[in-house]
Amino acid sequence: MVREEEYLTACGHPNITANHRTTFEITKEHELSLAGSCIIAVGSDKGALDLSRRFRDILQHPGSRLITTLTCGPYMVQISSQGDPGLSLTHPTDLVWRRSAYTCNRTIGVFSDHTARDLPREMIHLLARGAELEVVLVAEYTDGGSGFSP
Repeated sequence: MVREEEYLTACGHPNITANHRTTFEITKEHELSLAGSCIIAVGSDKGALDLSRRFRDILQHPGSRLITTLTCGPYMVQISSQGDPGLSLTHPTDLVWRRSAYTCNRTIGVFSDHTARDLPREMIHLLARGAELEVVLVAEYTDGGSGFSP
């Protein structure tokens, strides 16, 4: 098993609605309009470009997976997504998890089993009051003996 972890923190904002049906996003930006229905936290200490090279290499490996654990107050949720060779992970401020296979420079995971709308409403209410969000990212894939080691 090839595995790498990343940690980040972000915080809530009064305009968080988290009702988007196909994505969720965490951003380094500090401001949020009501139009940002996929954004669940702002002021992150990392965007896609800030992730380690090793972490990004693992997520770009065919068959990789991403396990994301979100913790806010007493609430915790674990999200399962897939990596993809098409991930560039070069956006300076944003991280986006998608239910679809679409990738762009902000995408960190595809085929995610959660979107903004699926997250526990109690957690979203805390984030809308400015609570802190702790995020643990685990990228991994099973090394089938190829000798590849990013």
